[in-house]
Amino acid sequence: MWVWILFIALIVVFLALDLGVFNKHDHVIRSKEAGIWTAIWVTVALSFSGVIYWLFSGDLVDNPTGLSPDTAVLKYITGYLIELSLSIDNVFVIAVIFSAFKIPPMYQHRVLFWGILGAIVFRGLMIVFGVALINKFDWIIYVFGVFLLYTAYKMLKSDDHEFDPKQSWVFRQIKKLYPITSAIKGHDFFIRRMGVKAATPLFMALVIIELTDVLFALDSIPAILAITSDPFLVFSSNILAILGLRSMYFLISRMLQKFRYINYSLVVILAFVGLKMLFSHEIELPEWVSLAVISFSLVAGIVASLLISEKEEEVPAE
Repeated sequence: MWVWILFIALIVVFLALDLGVFNKHDHVIRSKEAGIWTAIWVTVALSFSGVIYWLFSGDLVDNPTGLSPDTAVLKYITGYLIELSLSIDNVFVIAVIFSAFKIPPMYQHRVLFWGILGAIVFRGLMIVFGVALINKFDWIIYVFGVFLLYTAYKMLKSDDHEFDPKQSWVFRQIKKLYPITSAIKGHDFFIRRMGVKAATPLFMALVIIELTDVLFALDSIPAILAITSDPFLVFSSNILAILGLRSMYFLISRMLQKFRYINYSLVVILAFVGLKMLFSHEIELPEWVSLAVISFSLVAGIVASLLISEKEEEVPAE
């Protein structure tokens, strides 16, 4: 358990430094700053693969699935890339939520900080539950596989622009239970107006971000469980991908229109992982194949978004 304790302690230190030192004062996160932090988080996550190799080569962590150090590293990197790619879908939803509640850019980082802290807790619980299910019931992997294929289909057919946080069931229920104000006073989640304590738009945005992340986790956690059911690999790759989500949001949220084909990359990744789960007992793919498919899908979506101009998509009128 000491490995788990040290890893969680490291995450706590990262979060404390983030809010208590580097972002102690509210400010607008510019693209340059976001790019630097995104590079730092990706570097930390990929460098952690060396720690994974060391842990598994020295039998310093439980290895219930009997992985070799090389295989553990490949599974970790593949899982990380899956979580990172699926996090891109979160970025659009977060942007819509901030826009709907008119959250000033200088306070968005604080909302995301607490949102990601909650996401770490919820995902940790869901990972434990998911791993326990797979280890106890072999057939559950087929359920996950079908669910991922259905999610890929829905993602292919859906229009994210229809999402309106203020029309959501959660917002309506909170509005019934607790006073809500449209006023924003600094980075406070609650303020007192005319003797009544009310929730600010920052709090409403935080709650909806938390709950939408739980919904996204229903896709991402089964996806990574298709790669490995090793609890530490699933947890570490998932959490390190989440930690980089804040800087990634500020980096690419302003360029969402440019990456309009990324959604198709996510559809391919989810479909591939779903099929891998369904045929897991008949076909065993080498780890490098999964890594190659996921990497190629991401790169193809990015390249297509950059090379194909919007004018080429327009069909000339007859």
